[in-house]
Amino acid sequence: MPKTTLYDINANQIGEIELNDNVFGAQINENALHTMVVNYLANQRQGTQSTKTRTEVSGGGRKPWRQKGTGRARQGSIRAPQWTGGGVALGPKPRSYRFSVNKKLRRVAMKSALTSKVVENNIIVVENLDMQSYKTKEFADILAKFNAENALVVTAEKNENVVRSSRNIPGVKSTLVTTLNVYDILKYNKFIVTKDAVAKIEEVYA
Repeated sequence: MPKTTLYDINANQIGEIELNDNVFGAQINENALHTMVVNYLANQRQGTQSTKTRTEVSGGGRKPWRQKGTGRARQGSIRAPQWTGGGVALGPKPRSYRFSVNKKLRRVAMKSALTSKVVENNIIVVENLDMQSYKTKEFADILAKFNAENALVVTAEKNENVVRSSRNIPGVKSTLVTTLNVYDILKYNKFIVTKDAVAKIEEVYA
């Protein structure tokens, strides 16, 4: 089983913690990681872009000139795509970009992402993140002690002080085990997780 250092909130080493080999020591599947990142980004798209076709642009009901005898190309409407102010041919319409990924692939990708943080030595396990109040400067000082200016902070339960203290720090995001996703794990350099959160992750994915 892989082991990593256990820290207190002041970045002091207080021991070691064993990580579940099935979760934090899995084989890294890059194809699964890529699929989940594409899935996450696709699901974030609103898909509200829209252009008008020639039938939706107002005007253009009258034929601009007669069919024959003028020497000009035949035209049926001044709202055809080749006209200025005309409709758009094959333009985007509102649509959903969402697609689903099966549960097995999602689990493989999550284990691969978690393992990658262990392999890169970018995982920081903290005994707890109990803060007496929510102060951005105080939390920034804590992150500085861990040398984690760009970090994803994961807690087992919602910690209002952590959420409020971290939300105004650029390059830092806090989340729960229940909302953890592959994209966020890969996006941030450091993966800061509480001891309770590690147990919960192992409970779900082991």
